[in-house]
Amino acid sequence: MTRTTDGILVRLGRLVTYPRESYLEDVDATGEDLGRLDSELRAAFVPFGDAMRGLSTDQQQELYTRTFDLNPMCTLDLGWHLFGEQYERGAFMVRMRQALDRHCIVENGELPDHLSHLLQLAACLDPDAARALLDDALRPGLDKMLASLESADTPFKALLVTVRSVLLAHAAAAEEVHGA
Repeated sequence: MTRTTDGILVRLGRLVTYPRESYLEDVDATGEDLGRLDSELRAAFVPFGDAMRGLSTDQQQELYTRTFDLNPMCTLDLGWHLFGEQYERGAFMVRMRQALDRHCIVENGELPDHLSHLLQLAACLDPDAARALLDDALRPGLDKMLASLESADTPFKALLVTVRSVLLAHAAAAEEVHGA
């Protein structure tokens, strides 16, 4: 949609994957990018970055697993939030896999409806298609995930709030640039 936020969406996509040894490098780079884009977006991200810096990789991985893998209400597979176990989820995953293939986005071992993939996809799409992805999948899925984390004590909540805010800023900037 816009070059300024495209790279941030890709970085955020890496942060919603299972933490690895280089995770903090991505956290720091994302914080710097957000600071250049908007101080409020950076401020929303800071609690996540601070929390991750205070944890070992093993602790980050354990927290990630508790937050996303062991809590079905907060799975990162957005199709589940949109369709549950209904047939439409399978059709949605097929459409997402086709879109990922068209844009040469390699699946990282997750299902094609995983938030990490859809953030990369949003960065590649033309403004109208990106807006449709935001309205039809990303925003409703993120809203359900955030609702499930409302009373949870996890820094990943700050990450998801940041993801949602960047997506909205991304869409607004694209509308300005492209007159949508």
